[in-house]
Amino acid sequence: AIRRGFVHGFGTGADFLGFWDADLSTPLDALPRFVRVFVEHPDSQMVFGSRVKLMGRDIERRLLRHYLGRCFATVASIVVRLPIYDTQCGAKLFRVTDTLPQLFEAPFRSKWIFDVELIARFVRQQEPRPRSEMQRLIYELPLHVWHDVSGSKLKARDYLVAMIEMARIYMTYR
Repeated sequence: AIRRGFVHGFGTGADFLGFWDADLSTPLDALPRFVRVFVEHPDSQMVFGSRVKLMGRDIERRLLRHYLGRCFATVASIVVRLPIYDTQCGAKLFRVTDTLPQLFEAPFRSKWIFDVELIARFVRQQEPRPRSEMQRLIYELPLHVWHDVSGSKLKARDYLVAMIEMARIYMTYR
């Protein structure tokens, strides 16, 4: 659905396209901060919300999901070869560039971790640029508010499936 939404959005003339988790764990009022990043960092092509529990922030995550998420993020960082902190926060905004549609041409191989696959596609597209330059193209924005909404459909076995998908992404895009 997200890929199809982007493909449709490319024909609208929009400057930015993005997606948000349907449960609004990240409130929509954070959107202007995402747009502001593009103004303040004109080289940025992607802005990803990042759930970092800092003093003065309202980030609520269940402890087990936080630690499983940290392990997952470490593996994802290794797979995409970038020091990304949070690939799975569902608040992401993209600058519409001439090369962005290429990232959405093919269906994603992954059901749950298409975010990681999208980053892997971007890294492959940007090579042979140095990693330091790629790190300026993706901006992680620490969120002010994020609440873990109960009723998640993720089960313990889904983490195993996600790791298998991660291996598939690694093999495909390395």
